[in-house]
Amino acid sequence: MSFKERDLLYRLIISQLFYDGFQTMAVNLVNLVSPSTACGPSNRLFRLVKLGLSVSEDEHEKSGVIEGESIAPGTGIDLEVESESSTMAPESALYETCYVTAHKAACRAASFNSTGQLVATGSHDSSIKILDVERMLAKSVSPTDHLGQETPQQQMETHPVIRTLYDHTAEVTCVDFHPDPTLQILVSGSKDYTIKLFDFSNPSVKKAQRNIPEASPIRTLHFHPSGNFLLVGTQHKTLRLYDVQTCRCYVSAVPEDQHLSAVNMVRWSPNGTAFVTAGMDGSFKIWDGVSCRCVNTFEAAHDGAPVCSVVFSRNGKYILSSGKDSAVKLWELATGRCLIIYTGAGTVGHQTHRSMAVFNHTEDYVLFPDEATKSLCCWDSRNADRQRLLALNHNGPIRCFVHSPTTAAFMSCSDDNRARFWYKRPISD
Repeated sequence: MSFKERDLLYRLIISQLFYDGFQTMAVNLVNLVSPSTACGPSNRLFRLVKLGLSVSEDEHEKSGVIEGESIAPGTGIDLEVESESSTMAPESALYETCYVTAHKAACRAASFNSTGQLVATGSHDSSIKILDVERMLAKSVSPTDHLGQETPQQQMETHPVIRTLYDHTAEVTCVDFHPDPTLQILVSGSKDYTIKLFDFSNPSVKKAQRNIPEASPIRTLHFHPSGNFLLVGTQHKTLRLYDVQTCRCYVSAVPEDQHLSAVNMVRWSPNGTAFVTAGMDGSFKIWDGVSCRCVNTFEAAHDGAPVCSVVFSRNGKYILSSGKDSAVKLWELATGRCLIIYTGAGTVGHQTHRSMAVFNHTEDYVLFPDEATKSLCCWDSRNADRQRLLALNHNGPIRCFVHSPTTAAFMSCSDDNRARFWYKRPISD
């Protein structure tokens, strides 16, 4: 929005306040914003809003969306379009544990595939597990006596862990599925300085199909929406962009584009035209997805504390960030402003470990695991109204937290060696 457009907006608001009889409020606003011209009483803003609402209702009817239905895939938070219908998505306090899988050491990484049918976990014991969501749900409702009567063949066919991959020699720090679910490809990064691509279409395969050596321990990675490129952040400050087919590495030609220290998280925008990175230096950066150049830096985004996580909203208008200051913030890309701060987590101050904030599958809620209480904080994404806490039942810090992109489910991973799958069953269940 240009200066002239914003000035016109303020003048319309002031004139409407005068027209409606709120003289004191109008005068206070005049003193605050100093409009370019004097503002007399006018009903113009009301008429413009009325006209805009009528057009919006016509478009809504043409789209065929029924009021009150759950949000369709591809939609989500948009503060410019106020929705008057209450969300159908459940708050996190209604979720329950449906399945628990254990590694031999701390569980540090997790990721759902694009359909929400599979979830992968990575551990300090260097192993990776791939679990089937439907099988986890089936196990959670099967009678205990029935489970004990299954033959070994039946147990294999119904066991939620469909693959266990062993090819790293140190902690697995990050995992991500190829965005095309028909290509059963998983990429992982580790403290053993390698990136590995697994083709898990063959049940007997345990080793990686392709290896990419790195010069620093891997901290984060993310597939481009096309699946052709891979963003990689390491203990080193320089961001990497890999061509998945050739394994060639690209970096920005301008050293000043880079973070000042390790990269904590990388995420592509939904359309792949941009990406965002979070750094230990306390900033997060917006990059052009074609030139690999930094186009904007948000310095001291969390008051100088390291930025732990960043993620785009589905429409690409907003970025949700979390930091070691225990704050979660929603940023508007067009203006570079922080619009909402979700408060209440981290009652003891700064966090020791990195935690990630995420949207739920409809972007109606913001979720963030509280390190101090080992519980899940939940806010209304649009107004920061805090919801009830959910005890995550872990015996150690929650080191990774991911929500399903398609349904009311999430995975929490902890230093207690366990990954817990949580799900909100529909009432019909």
